[in-house]
This record gives sequence, structure tokens and C-alpha cells, in this order.
Amino acid sequence: MAVRMVRGVLALTLAGVVGWLPVASGAREPLTAVSVAAAPRLDFTPQQMALALAVSDDADLASFYGSNGLRPIFLGPEGEARRLALRDAIGNAPRHGIPVARYQPDRLTATEGLAAEIAHAHALSRLLRDLTGGVLNPTRVDPEIKRQPVRTAVVPLLARFEAAADPAAVLAGAGPDHPAYLALQQALSGPADLVVPQSLPRIATGVWRPGQRATAIADLRTRLVAIGFAADAPDATLYDDALARAVSDYQRAAGLPDDGVAGPRTIAALNGDGGTGQDARQRAILVAMERMRWMASEDLDSRHVWVNIPEFSTTIVEDGAEVFRTRSVMGKDTPEMRTPEFSEMMANVVVNPSWNVPRSIAVRDYLPRLQANRHALSHLDVVDGAGRVLARDGIDFGRYSAASFPFRLRQKPSDDNALGVVKFIFPNPWNIYLHDTPSKHLFANRVRAESNGCIRIGDPVDLARALLSRQTDDPAAMFQRARDRERETWLKLTPPVPVHLVYFTAWPGPDGRIRLFDDIYGRDARIWEALQAQGFGAAAPAMVADLNPGL
Repeated sequence: MAVRMVRGVLALTLAGVVGWLPVASGAREPLTAVSVAAAPRLDFTPQQMALALAVSDDADLASFYGSNGLRPIFLGPEGEARRLALRDAIGNAPRHGIPVARYQPDRLTATEGLAAEIAHAHALSRLLRDLTGGVLNPTRVDPEIKRQPVRTAVVPLLARFEAAADPAAVLAGAGPDHPAYLALQQALSGPADLVVPQSLPRIATGVWRPGQRATAIADLRTRLVAIGFAADAPDATLYDDALARAVSDYQRAAGLPDDGVAGPRTIAALNGDGGTGQDARQRAILVAMERMRWMASEDLDSRHVWVNIPEFSTTIVEDGAEVFRTRSVMGKDTPEMRTPEFSEMMANVVVNPSWNVPRSIAVRDYLPRLQANRHALSHLDVVDGAGRVLARDGIDFGRYSAASFPFRLRQKPSDDNALGVVKFIFPNPWNIYLHDTPSKHLFANRVRAESNGCIRIGDPVDLARALLSRQTDDPAAMFQRARDRERETWLKLTPPVPVHLVYFTAWPGPDGRIRLFDDIYGRDARIWEALQAQGFGAAAPAMVADLNPGL
């Protein structure tokens, strides 16, 4: 209450000086609409500027203007290039998937003097924050998103903008420039490469596969040709091998099982049914672009491990190119088991790992079995706080509850160890890591949300060798020597490798086409809801079309 009263007094004082009143709700009453270019260089004092900044409640702006002697940078002829650069950048905000209205463009032409300076400065500050760290705070959207964007310091960017001979270039370079972000931008504002013109004949429902002939197959081919996935053929009604490859390519791009058979889901997607239309696709792209802005400070061209949860894949990227890929199993869709999102440094490859059973599993799943039979689960050691293995005959498991159970359960290295022959450590508070598994059957599934939260790797030995390849001429031999020791052995990665656990339901494939994946945990839906609360419209195409807001 006291803070609001102080701000109110400052607002009234400022209103008497420059005719601009920030009200309690944050709305601002403009001055008369005159050209900013015609405004004098200085029609206010530094003291009035300081008061306006105090009321504006933007610490970055206060710091910037304090460092430049409270001089305006947007007013008069000297500020014309900056005004135009800012207005052009705001006009192009939809190319970043951000609505123009977020920056209150009418205030930039409907105010004069000090009010115009502050309006431009606010719009610039917000634009820079959005482009360099995202619109949202991800941890507030979903607590399972552990990512904290490292935002670029706004004050140095403001100083660069003021000093630049070409201020437009400073703003043009503010957003992410990673090829994936640029591909998402192109897909957002360019033609929808998965959306078939609805004027074409619909494909009849069925299951169409190689060797068949039907009119529906000709319609299938026509729709695929329209979006560049297939070529015309002498017999359009024949489901030949080339058409099967085209269907498989489309399925991969659309996030469908890529079996080359046109079943009900593939036909529904090509027909534009069931939420597979333009709006749903562009919402996924908008969310992906916001996620990329959260990662703007990460060096995604240098060597790193990339785990895309909805894609159920783990890759290694070097010099901006994918050099290794393997299928992966992610956490189940339950509050306790969903795999979180974060980035860390992988420091070690652990060969012949022991498995320390997570306490949640030990007390939920294993304690009741030990209470029924103390000799159950004989593959697990019972370990005390000092790390000593205890004899079970001396333990009355019935005395303990889930809350009071004082022991740990541990599985020794073995061929049937729950972690398999290798795990990959990147220390984090959630005890998440990558690991092998003796249960290989799940890797054949399309949807692989089956783990307790950690990431199971389809080709773990190959992943280990690939990670070790930078520090030895023979990574296979290095790994095998550790394996032959038949005890837990830690191989240090030099240097450590960044690991990014990410959640992209829209992502460019090797051919540049945007591929779509299921929102398995509902996180994208929550992000989209939060973006809507920030002024993002439900109809993405209309926003993208608004590239000339008339500034």
C-alpha cells in the first residue's frame, strides 16, 4: 500500500510536469498526437526524466539512462533512425511469433516529448527481453520445466543500440540465430509444408499399403504431391514402393509411425482432420520458438547431447550437425515420473554401474515385498548409512514404514543390472541420468514414455564410444577395458559435454521440414495458455499475416 501511495504521488507530480499520468493499472494516458520527429530535442529537464523513470518501474531503463546522463535517445532528428529501427522491429515481431500489440505501438505515435521517449524506451526494453530470453518465465508455467533462461543483459544492448550507426542491425541480431529457430520462423510465416489444400479430393478411409490399387490411392498420391512428398506416376492408383517411401517421409514429418502404410491416422492427417490443421501446427511452432528463446544463451553449435523428450530420441550434435542418434525411453506421464527439462554438464561415463534404487521406488515398490519375505529381491543388497551391506536375517522389515525405512537398496554390477552396462552422469538435483537397460523391447514402441524419469538409451555402448571419441584414438578399446574390469569404473569426459533435456513438439528434420510430435505431458498446452494470457491470439495465421501494423 505504501509503495502504491508513493508511486501515486510521483505520478501526479509527473503529470503536472509533462502531462502524462501512469495510472495504478499500468495504463497510460497519451498526450496530444503529434509527430515525434517534430518534438524538440529537449523539452524537459534531467530531473523530470529521473522522475519519469522512477514511475516507470524499469530498473534496466533507469540504469541505462543514468549511465548516459539522462539524455533522450529517441527525440528530434537525432533520434529518427532509432525510432524507425524500433518501429520496424516491432512490425516484424510476428516473424518471431510475437504479437505487435505487446509493444503498444499506438503510444509511439500518439505521444510527444518525455512521454514519447519513455514509451519508445519501454517498447525497446521489452522487445530486447523477449527476443533474448523469451516472453514467459518457464518455471512459472510448469514446475517440471527446470530451465531458467540466462537472459542477455539489457543495459549493454541498449547502449549498443544508442551508439550504433545502424540501430536496425542491432535489433535484427537480437533474436536467436540458430538454424532451427530460423527454420521455425520460415515455417511460421511461409507456406505450411504439411497442410494440404482442402480443395483436393479427400482420401477414403481405409488401410492402404504397397501392392494395392484403388481410387483412394490416387487421392493419397495427389495430396502428397501437393505438399512435395511424392511424385506423379504413370499409374496413380498403384501403391508402389516409391509411394510407400513418400508416405513414410510424410509420417516422420507429421510425428506419426513411419511404417509407410496409410492407415486411419495418416489419412486423417492428410485430410486435415482431428486437430492436424494449420492452427494446431502453427501453435506448436510458436511454442517451439518461445522454447528456443529460453535457450538463446546456450551454444547449440558446439558439441552437446540433445534429448528431445516428445521425440523419444537422444542425439549428439557437433559443429551444428547431428553425428549420432538413438531411440530413447522417457519418463511415464505421472507427476512423479515425468522427465524434467533442464541443461547440465555430462562429466562421466560410468561402466558396469551399480544401481542405487531411488528411495521413492524402494519404499513404494520394494519395502512391501521385503516385509512379506525378507529374502525377496535377492539381487538387491540392503545397505546402511555407512555403505555397509547388511545381512537380511538381522532385519525386521515389518518395523519400518515408508517414512522411517533407514536403509538403501543397491544392485551390484551385472548383465541384468537395471542400468545395464553403462550410465551417463550429469549431476543435477533431480537425479536424472541416461543409462542402458536390459529391457530392450520398449524401444520398438512408437510412444516410449515408460521409465521412472531417467532416460533409457537404445544404443548405449555406441553412445559411450561416441562421447569418448574426442579423448582417445580408440574409444571402443577404452570402453572395453573398463567393461572387462567387471566393477564400476568411471571414465571422465574431457572436456565435459553439455546435455540439454528439451521438449520440442515441432522441430526441423534433416531435410529442413518441420516435424511434429505428440505433447505427451501436456506442457505445450500449458505454455500456449500462458502465451495467450500475454496477448498471443488463438489464430496464429492471422497474427503472422499482420506484418504491417501501420506504425
